[in-house]
Amino acid sequence: VQLQASGGGLVRPGGSLRLSCASSGFSLRAWAVAWFRQAPGKGRQGVAAISSDGRIWTADSVKGRFTISRDNAKNTLYLQMNSLKPEDTAVYFCAKWGRPEYDYWGQGTQVTVSS
Repeated sequence: VQLQASGGGLVRPGGSLRLSCASSGFSLRAWAVAWFRQAPGKGRQGVAAISSDGRIWTADSVKGRFTISRDNAKNTLYLQMNSLKPEDTAVYFCAKWGRPEYDYWGQGTQVTVSS
């Protein structure tokens, strides 16, 4: 199982980024996957998740701005991030649910929101 996150970068407040998580060794149609983030000096925070049957959960802090989605044919997870704020600055990770916890993690991609 591998997850490869990409798409991070430096963006101005109010800007947008789309993160991708290319997955292999398992099917997104069979397992829940999620995005987490960790800001400097802070703990890891769940951002959004999508279950195997397509149910979506989004953290209140990003609701209305971030959208999680997946492409089953490409076995890739996405996180569309709009209206970015400086407090969204963090390393973003994708992870696969393995019951009873997330068992595989991508390497992380840095998102920096700054003017």
